[in-house]
Amino acid sequence: MSLDPATVRRIAKLARIRLDDEEVPRLEGELNAILGYVEQLSEVNVDGVQPLSGGAQMAMRLREDAVTDGNYPEKILANAPDRIGNFFAVPKVVE
Repeated sequence: MSLDPATVRRIAKLARIRLDDEEVPRLEGELNAILGYVEQLSEVNVDGVQPLSGGAQMAMRLREDAVTDGNYPEKILANAPDRIGNFFAVPKVVE
């Protein structure tokens, strides 16, 4: 499938994109490249692959909802500019 300049102008109008006449050939080439890539995708063998309409059908793996400190405060605070014990130290901003 190949687009002509009139079709490119119509697509631009539908998308409410203002195009100058010198921009049409560039956009025509870009859109034709995209359509060529989509045509390449139709050559992929998808026999036996179930269609997926979204990630909502997938079950999430659950883990225990537990609060932890990560168990490695030294690694977490290694790059802190300033610290007090196992906490980040920040300058006072409210009087």
